[in-house]
Amino acid sequence: MSVDFFESNREVLEKAVEAAASRGYWSPFPESPSPRVYGETAAEDGRKAFEALLGKDFPLDLPGAVGAIGQEKSPFGLELNIRYPKVPVAALVEQADIALESWREAGPKAWVGVSLEILKRLNQRSFEIASAVQHTTGQGFMMAFQAGGPHAQDRGLEAVAYAWQEMSRIPEISDWEKPQGKHDPLRMRKRFTIVPRGIALVIGCSTFPTWNGYPGLFASLSTGNPVIVKPHATAVLPLAMTVKVAREVLQEAGFDPNVVQLAIHSAEEDISQELALHPSVRLIDFTGSSANGNWLEANARQALVYTEKAGVNQIIIDSADDLKAVVRNLAFSFALYSGQMCTAPQNVYIPRDGIATSEGRLSFEQVAQAIAQGVEKMLADPAKAVELTGAIQNEATAERIEEARKLGLPVLHDSRALQHPQFPNARVRTPLLLQAEASDERIYKEWFGPIVFIVATDSTQHSIELAQRVVQEHGALTLSGYSTDDTVAESMRKAAERAGVSLSLNLTGGVFVNQTAAFSDFHGTGANPAANAALSDTAFVANRFRVVQTRWHV
Repeated sequence: MSVDFFESNREVLEKAVEAAASRGYWSPFPESPSPRVYGETAAEDGRKAFEALLGKDFPLDLPGAVGAIGQEKSPFGLELNIRYPKVPVAALVEQADIALESWREAGPKAWVGVSLEILKRLNQRSFEIASAVQHTTGQGFMMAFQAGGPHAQDRGLEAVAYAWQEMSRIPEISDWEKPQGKHDPLRMRKRFTIVPRGIALVIGCSTFPTWNGYPGLFASLSTGNPVIVKPHATAVLPLAMTVKVAREVLQEAGFDPNVVQLAIHSAEEDISQELALHPSVRLIDFTGSSANGNWLEANARQALVYTEKAGVNQIIIDSADDLKAVVRNLAFSFALYSGQMCTAPQNVYIPRDGIATSEGRLSFEQVAQAIAQGVEKMLADPAKAVELTGAIQNEATAERIEEARKLGLPVLHDSRALQHPQFPNARVRTPLLLQAEASDERIYKEWFGPIVFIVATDSTQHSIELAQRVVQEHGALTLSGYSTDDTVAESMRKAAERAGVSLSLNLTGGVFVNQTAAFSDFHGTGANPAANAALSDTAFVANRFRVVQTRWHV
């Protein structure tokens, strides 16, 4: 390397490896946008840097580009009009193949060092990235800053830590000696070389382009694989910024910047399948719909495919010491980013004969009404509410609210449009809460967006059995339960383990079922249909490289 980025970032790497082992709280990237942390002018500088990109060609030099395109529209109504260089698939793959030759030879320390430096520099641009995430995904600014910036960087670093941990287990040189009784022992020297799989493809999503994109990007990059980053057509900017930073670091380190490239396309012309089926593409990371994820798993047979898809996230309410605290927690979870999170809860199961609380037994109707009133109270001030709900990323999601209304179910809390004080054309909707019976099969598909079903079940045991079946059949990334009975809580835990879904019990404070923390929480399990991988664990990184040995007598 022209610059030794491994040594300059070694301390962070060592702490990341320790954190992944202890599973406690740790992050090198502060989630607070405080001027004391990022600098007095960081927020203003980031805003200006973002605004300077609007209406122009994005400053990214990609060899082989044939024109520029861009179709992003801010869910807040801001005109972006940013154009990105378009490189044909054949050129992207050819350039990645060429870049692989020198990148492969660099070895694990170089791969990891470059990855760590990229993450450090991305953190320094968190405000600029936050504006990009906000105006492509519809997240409120604070969420865009945290989830799109430091939390996404944490997930990328987590993947690098696992990669280094696995690669560093393997010695470069080993002396082998086998005793032969009275004869001289057999002696050999063996060299073990870590080699990358080949070209990696990251297929980004429209709602969390960095948070969902960074694990695969950095897992592949830090194990020696060149990466083609293909953003969703409506959320290019955050990943274009990422690719630009990556290419700058690669060049400084003395490598071909085509180790990381950007692949874009129009909304009408998706190149995902063409890229995914190319014989040179050996790794694919995908976040998005079940239909597209299942297609990749079934058809991209030449590649290792890691997917995070759709599911039906559920909540079981059996009993509660503090129902008001439960309601506050649920209301926040329903409203956060308008349910546009892969972890957002959709179905809430309550026994039809009610639940035990510290205030006495409450009927199903009373609990359902309490939840609806909690949502209304949470969103009573529109100016504050819009920061929580954000905006609806895609018009199809807003239309899905109307589709849910047409189910003809009793409305507990109706969805309404909110006026954003800063962006008058923002597409903002509050959650729709509908009452349903457990026998209604229409509620067991994913209703992506601010749509929640409060479901009457025969009993808590019925709720648990139902939740387990739905996870096994349709998949889920989260399951949440509330009970004051340890035996019931244990039944919930066993059901979650059988179904292969992460469980949150009795969340009433400042942690919500939608949220996971890098280095501590595994995002997804890979054990149910919603995802075939976890972010991040050993399995997510270890198969992205292989070991080739050479041995000789000494």
